[in-house]
Amino acid sequence: MSIEAAISELIPLLGDRLSRSKGDLAQHGRSETYFANMLPDAVAYPESTEEVSRILATCHAQDCPVVAWGTGTSLEGHALAARGGISLDLSRMNRVLAVHPEDMDAVVQPGITREALNTELRATGLFFSVDPGANASLGGMAATRASGTTTVRYGTMRDNVTGLEVVLADGRVIRTGTRARKSAAGYDLTGLFVGSEGTLGIITELTVRLRGQPEAISAAVCAFESVEAAVDTVIATIQSGISMARIEFVDASTARAFNLYAGREMPEKPHLLVEFHGSPAGVAEDAERLGELVAEFGGSDFAWSSRPEERNALWALRHNAYYACLGLRRGATALVTDVCVPISRLAEAVEATRADIAESPLEGPILGHVGDGNFHAILLVEPGNEAELAEALRLSSRMTERALAMGGTVTGEHGVGMGKLAYMPREHGEAWAVMGDIKAALDPKNILNPGKLVQRN
Repeated sequence: MSIEAAISELIPLLGDRLSRSKGDLAQHGRSETYFANMLPDAVAYPESTEEVSRILATCHAQDCPVVAWGTGTSLEGHALAARGGISLDLSRMNRVLAVHPEDMDAVVQPGITREALNTELRATGLFFSVDPGANASLGGMAATRASGTTTVRYGTMRDNVTGLEVVLADGRVIRTGTRARKSAAGYDLTGLFVGSEGTLGIITELTVRLRGQPEAISAAVCAFESVEAAVDTVIATIQSGISMARIEFVDASTARAFNLYAGREMPEKPHLLVEFHGSPAGVAEDAERLGELVAEFGGSDFAWSSRPEERNALWALRHNAYYACLGLRRGATALVTDVCVPISRLAEAVEATRADIAESPLEGPILGHVGDGNFHAILLVEPGNEAELAEALRLSSRMTERALAMGGTVTGEHGVGMGKLAYMPREHGEAWAVMGDIKAALDPKNILNPGKLVQRN
């Protein structure tokens, strides 16, 4: 391995867009959660697919690791330079290349964020639907197969990316998929790269599906006396076929965090946050049906709003839940973990997790996209306190083992990165070895995001 040789060769190509400043290295060496800082040796800022190709060809020849960087919002250490090398910051590749309103799709570069894309789309009557909460880049969202609050209606990135341009480890550029709505031509390489966490190639262009702006939108928040009642309402809602755009759960600790963070006056009880999209008549009918279910399960404080400013405030609060929960313990960091289980086991999984946390010395608010069976725990720990981190890891392990026993997955949204590596054999068995074979075929020198997702030296 010759990281320094690769950096020397890249200076003529990138000039001052190859940075070794302490500030840039520190920015690209941090994680949103509990992982220790891992600084790269340099940060590259490419502006075209051709430059990405030349960077990878150089790094491939020199055995230099390359880790793609979008906005750095991932939660399992995905973008950390675990073995040094080049942090490939794609933020300057942030243009909308084409919008096809008649086909309801757009072609974009990987560095554009979801909020920036939707700002560009305002005049078209269309929007990009995947909303993980953070204002993440679309390249990062595709690489981690992101989902979020709107998945229950519109699907994950897997459902909303139809084609990619990808630069492989040796610098080759390939295209996967087309703008057609379906294809039976060969392997689904788009699906392979969506969720590959930067271990198989660098995404430099995406074709994404767009949705029509709904005619009517209505949102509500309601409180429940117990976690079980709130989650049972979700299960009944899904099984009744009510068409939800969002259905989110927060527990009493999260409600308290919201009150402290944003000056709200929510009862310190479990809550559901819901939203409907559709025609005015359809939204009204669905809201009425949900109201009946909420009453059946003992929900209260059921307040609707169709005013954009009130709806936006509600979802901004949900999107900032991580930072709100950090405020429950001054100076804390967090181990943020997620699992996903079949809807029929959701109440049991949440209740068991809540009981585990209640018996622990740690505070750990629970919230999530429960319409998909996906929920999160934000386990608050003192930075540098190894005993507390060990306890948080123990709680996370119990969550994941329970999810697997219920026929679920160790991560419904956050991805594997480094944090969930230990559970991959348990979930996938020999299939995990096949993932390693694919990695070896496309990246034989293991330069792309080494130490993540698959087990290779």
